[in-house]
Parts: sequence; structure tokens; C-alpha cells
Amino acid sequence: MQPVLKSAKLANVLYDVRGPIVDAARQMEDEGQKIIKLNIGNLAPFGFEPPEEIVQDMARNLPDSAGYSDSKGIFAARKAVMHYTQQQGIAGVTLEDIYLGNGASDLIGMAVNVLLNEGDELLLPAPDYPLWTAVANLSGGKPVHYLCDENKGWQPDLDDIRARITPRTRGIVIINPNNPTGALDPDDLLKAIIQIAREHNLVIMADEVYDKVLYDDVRHTAIASLSTDVLTLTFNSLSKAYRACGYRAGWMVVSGDKQNALDYIEGLNMLANMRLCSNVPGQWAIQTALGGYQSINDLVCEGGRLRRQRDLAYELLAQIPGVTCVKPQAALYMFPRLDPGMYPIADDRQFFMEVLRATRVMLVQGSGFNYPDNQHFRVVFLPHEDELREAITRIARFLEGYRQRAGK
Repeated sequence: MQPVLKSAKLANVLYDVRGPIVDAARQMEDEGQKIIKLNIGNLAPFGFEPPEEIVQDMARNLPDSAGYSDSKGIFAARKAVMHYTQQQGIAGVTLEDIYLGNGASDLIGMAVNVLLNEGDELLLPAPDYPLWTAVANLSGGKPVHYLCDENKGWQPDLDDIRARITPRTRGIVIINPNNPTGALDPDDLLKAIIQIAREHNLVIMADEVYDKVLYDDVRHTAIASLSTDVLTLTFNSLSKAYRACGYRAGWMVVSGDKQNALDYIEGLNMLANMRLCSNVPGQWAIQTALGGYQSINDLVCEGGRLRRQRDLAYELLAQIPGVTCVKPQAALYMFPRLDPGMYPIADDRQFFMEVLRATRVMLVQGSGFNYPDNQHFRVVFLPHEDELREAITRIARFLEGYRQRAGK
């Protein structure tokens, strides 16, 4: 019998947020070891519960959720998303411009598949959320990464974006607020990206899943609110701000010059129809979430749990010799750097595998976010403060031993 092989389309697909290090951690857990998981923004295991009214609404509507919904989603949820876009200042959005999906990731896959022909290019930030790169590869396209400048608070480098545009470039992705860095893009930079898209006829794809997870009174601007002529697809979900990752409830909004994109929109409708509909119980949570009390504000304000944990993680990491970090303004992550003079790392995946085995703390290496060096890693600051302190203390001890072994 010939072996059954995976498709060649998977050759360049990487998703180390749940990759080999996670597999090793699972084996260690099977052996009875307790792992502190700083690898993924999964809020529920750390005691972050969804608002009770969302849970109750899903439960009440469960008897009416057995059948398919409209392929774009139930009316009430799409209406709530439409009202939310109006609050954000996004012009011209109708019910027909809104698609509900099994989380933002489902809709990202659909949108990219419809956009890219074989060999077409999609501009993506580096570091990025690796799902975007994986989807571009699976779509037969070519992910092209533009650099975000750590020395400027991880803001996208506009000159680097311009230098990477070719006749095959079809779109540009922004992740704002950013995962994995926690950076927030200012309005002037967003307007400059819009101008680049306008000049080169690019579609903007905006991942704004963390638009409510903001610290220090910063303000998020939806990029779609800054233009009416550039086709923009905005992605969001209940996963983070509403602590409902497992509900798989997200949405995509099409705005800008839709008249010039009728063929593309027809493709979106085709794929939406093919999957029949997204998870109906999760759809029922959207209206209540967007219209209800925004409890995320209690978590990110001064004294709120997420803000306290962000501050603690940042302070503890800054105390480790040779570790620097841009303090995140948003999201659930930070992206520290290890000084290569003190930590000469040839293979960052292998390095953080060693960290896992020595400390029982699971992290994701920077190359897992398509960043072109071996010196970065993502920290998730979701554990309670005592556990977070313990995890970073273990990392600090490991790094001290590494410096001694390297003679640094």
C-alpha cells in the first residue's frame, strides 16, 4: 500500500501557536506535569468568563437553533453588527454587507480564498497572526511580509510596504490592535496605508478582533471609517472582548467601493452559501454582546485584572538582563526581545522547546509569527498574578542559566 500523504498545499503552512511545542507540552501533561500555558489567548481556562446575559440568551434560543440560518447569518445579529459599524463611523454598511462566521478565522479564510489567484500576493505584517500567512498559502497565493518597526512601537513601516508591492499584489492586511505585539496604529498611519491601497488598487483586510481590549485610555479607530472609496473588509468576533472563544461567533463587514467589487462580492456569497451557515447558537450571542454592558472595560481600566496582569508581566520581563519589550497598548500579548549578544540563539523553536522542558512554561517563538529573527517570543498575560509571577520567575532562572552556559 502506498502511504497517504498530505497535500503539497500544506508545505508552507505554519501554525506554531498550536504546533510542536504544544504537542510536547501535552505529552508532559500526560506524564503528570503541570504546564503554565502562555502560548494562546484562550481566556476561559484562566477564569475569564463570558457575560452572563450572553450565556442566558444562547440558552433561551437553543430550541430555535436546530435549523440552518440564512447563509450570512440571522437578522438580529447582523442588525446589531450594522449598528456597531455606525457607532464606529463606517459609512454605507447595509445588512447585505455583513457575514457571520465561526469566528473571525472562518471568514478570513473565505475572504482570502475569494481574492487570490495562484501566485497572487497578499501583504501581511511581520510579526503577524500566523493564520493569515497560512490562509494565503492555502489559497494558492504568496504571503509577502512587510516589517513593523520595534523601535517605533511596532508600527508598520510604510516605506517597506511600498517596496514590497508588485503587479501581483492584491491586498494588504493590517492587524490593529496587533497580535502578537499589542501595538495600536494611530490614525495618521492608517490614513497612509489607505492612500497606498488607493494608489495601487489594493483591498484592505482589517483584523480588529482586539478593538475593545485597550489600555491607558487609548482609542481605537476602525480603518474602514477613514475612507469610502477603498474596498475594506473588517473582521471581528466575540472571542476576546467578550471572553467567548469557544462560541465561534464572528463577523465580516464589507465597506468602501462595493460597486467596483461586485464580482468579488459574488464570490463571497458563493462561499457563504456553500457552507450553508455558521454556528447558529453562537450567532444568538452577538446582539446581546454588542448591545449590552461592555464588561471588558472593567478588565482593562486602572485596577482591572487584565491591566494589572499586563503591568506585572511587563515589569517582571523588564527586570531580566538582556530582555527588552515594547509595552503593549492593547490585546492580551507582548512580544519581548532577547539580546542576541547575551542569548545567541540559532533555532528559536528548539530554544523554546528547551524552555518548556526546563521550566514547564509554554511560550511561542517569534518565528511562529513570521518574524525574521530568532530573538523574539510572545507572552500571553492571562494567568492570575501569582501564576504569572511564577511563570516569569521560572523563565528568568532559565535565562540566567543560559547566560552562564554561554559565558555571557
